[in-house]
Amino acid sequence: MLNEGLIVKINSDTFTVKVNDQYYDCKSRGKFRNDQIKPLVGDHVKVDLSKKVIESIEERRNYLDRPPVSNIDVALIVTSLKKPDLNLTLLDKLISIITINKITPVIVLTKSDLTLKKEKKEDKKIFNYYQKIGIPVFYNYEWRKLKKYLKNKIVTVCGQTGAGKSTLINLFDKNLHLKTDEISLSLNRGKHTTRIVELFSLANFYIVDTPGFSSITINNYSKEEIKSSFKEFANVNCKFKDCNHLNSNGCEVFTKYQKGEILKSRYENYARFIEEFK
Repeated sequence: MLNEGLIVKINSDTFTVKVNDQYYDCKSRGKFRNDQIKPLVGDHVKVDLSKKVIESIEERRNYLDRPPVSNIDVALIVTSLKKPDLNLTLLDKLISIITINKITPVIVLTKSDLTLKKEKKEDKKIFNYYQKIGIPVFYNYEWRKLKKYLKNKIVTVCGQTGAGKSTLINLFDKNLHLKTDEISLSLNRGKHTTRIVELFSLANFYIVDTPGFSSITINNYSKEEIKSSFKEFANVNCKFKDCNHLNSNGCEVFTKYQKGEILKSRYENYARFIEEFK
């Protein structure tokens, strides 16, 4: 008899599966490797508990390769304003990848206490723009408000190494005690502290803690997918059919960028991603 369960943790080739509030360490069938299918945290599976073996994986609503998770409602992009410095290119890449995969992106800003007055003013302008195009933005000190927003959702956390992902999750639940570490001053980035992908059950939502990273590629996606992930382009009536919005001669998106109606870094990152795709 097979039981339905949820993969909540992966450590090497061991998969911890939650079945009726009980946890079982299982292996996966060899056929998954042969079919080039990798079980992910968040997968709904059927398990033979007598053998402790995952027999099948249910169809996924969505999944991400990095962090490697599936069936996610919201992705929190934890974004440091200082130490490591604000990286808008990585932020926009993550927003695009998350949006393409039909997951809701939410920006969580950290380390605002380290920014100068002039920087705070510029940061406010930047992130007011993200909110205007429909991407929720929270500061990490607003974690109680964010926790209400996440009610009944399955959530993953991603972002640059050292941005404060594990610290944020510890705010949600003081009993987790996830390991955090200092910033490497010579490299201006954090040290990896999360080695295992794990789904934690909190009071009213699930959250995944995953390893951080400092670079990621978007060239696995098509130009059309990249373009559609920039929400601010959707309602612009460009006169050119199938326009990639890189045409300076009359493209309405380019014109709005020139007028300052599209955030400079957003448009330049879009152009960079299209070039990276090539």
